[in-house]
Amino acid sequence: MARARMTFLNEQEQTLIHEQSIKTLEKIGVQVQSRSVLELLEQKGAAVDYDAMIAKLPEKLVNASLETAPKEFSLCARDPKHDLKFPSYPYPYATTSGLAVKVTDLRTGEYRASTRKDAAEFAKLADALNPVDFLWTSLTATDVPAFAHGPHELWATMQNTSKHVQGVTVQSAEDARVQVELAALVAGGSDALRARPLMSVISCPIAPLSFERGAIEAQVEFARAGIPICSMSMSMGGITAPVTVAGTITNANTENLASIVITQAACPGSPHIYTSESAPMDMQTGAINYSAPEKTLIAIGLGEMANRYGIPCLVSDIGFGDETHPNVGPFSDLAIQIMGVASRTDILTGMGCVDSAKGICFGQLVVDAYIWECVREFMKEVHVTEERIGLDAVAEVGHAHHFLKSKHTRRFMRDEITQWDPSKVEMLSSDAKTVIAEANRIAEQLLKDHQVLAFDEDLIQQGDEIIRAYEGRLAA
Repeated sequence: MARARMTFLNEQEQTLIHEQSIKTLEKIGVQVQSRSVLELLEQKGAAVDYDAMIAKLPEKLVNASLETAPKEFSLCARDPKHDLKFPSYPYPYATTSGLAVKVTDLRTGEYRASTRKDAAEFAKLADALNPVDFLWTSLTATDVPAFAHGPHELWATMQNTSKHVQGVTVQSAEDARVQVELAALVAGGSDALRARPLMSVISCPIAPLSFERGAIEAQVEFARAGIPICSMSMSMGGITAPVTVAGTITNANTENLASIVITQAACPGSPHIYTSESAPMDMQTGAINYSAPEKTLIAIGLGEMANRYGIPCLVSDIGFGDETHPNVGPFSDLAIQIMGVASRTDILTGMGCVDSAKGICFGQLVVDAYIWECVREFMKEVHVTEERIGLDAVAEVGHAHHFLKSKHTRRFMRDEITQWDPSKVEMLSSDAKTVIAEANRIAEQLLKDHQVLAFDEDLIQQGDEIIRAYEGRLAA
């Protein structure tokens, strides 16, 4: 089966990156700012310096962890028709962005701090858009206690979608236990949640080569509950990783291997997704440069490394916004995004984001979903068989004649030739003012018309009480 993909690293280069990652883990190690996690790693064979909080991970331990990490699993949804099987095929699954702190108000256009209500409404819009396969917790609930915003965002999102939900906030082990309790409430118990994980979670190392206490202890709790972990390395070339493409790839690969070891040490066989949002620095500002061509090269290289290990991955994105209102974005961003989706990633993230992912825009989610619906057709399966090549049809038509009336044409034209929705293409090709107006109109209409698979009232009350009890414990 033919499928368009980008190729970057050859086998020798992949081997070198792997070997350098192993050398880093064995000789330099990773900083783990949690005594309990260090003790867990020491029990599994790591050499631990408790004063420096450094764990050196032997190659044998890394290899054993890669062996137990599952190669195939599913991110499940309340509605099983939205279950996502890994590895993905023929194109990646696409999700929203997160965890933005601002939102472009759909009705007023004001760019303001986001609330729990915004998170719920944005989830409902994403639920309505078919190209959005699952949801991140996309917006920060700034109107709830800061120490409990993660459970609030998860609970608001789960109530407003029947698709899988991926949490972005991991503050502590207790925070993780509360989120697991909420997900288990929806799933029908902890065993049911383990069998069908309705949520997964992003857990970020601190580049270079460090794991913050709250996040890594939360990761251990999630892993023990069977919640899939996405180990998002955010290596920034020149700032938190070597400035070279090869150096940034190696740092991100090393952090992912270390995170996989921790997940498997906590619970062998727990699902893990190799993840990166790595890019070089902007040499003028020192900020992360999502518009650099090297970002795509890093994504493609990391996708190849994840494929080498047989681990599902999230290494690229598909968000096209660059301002605070709906727009298609500049050519450079379009080129980088479209090239990036041809990496060997299983997941693309970023739909709906604006302002370098600091904000979320409802109309932008519509724009990004429509663009992805078009772009993903470049990655569809193409069957290369004698029947499809059609020499019998060529012989029947003969020289200098056409294939319009051929049986071969009638049989294969619908699944071989893409027919984009002309109304969507027209909207994406319009001037900026029209794009803003039409994308916002579509978003408002979908929010008005779309019906989400609802929770029972008593279930909502139980979840609300779990969050109130958590807030009470932390405030005491």
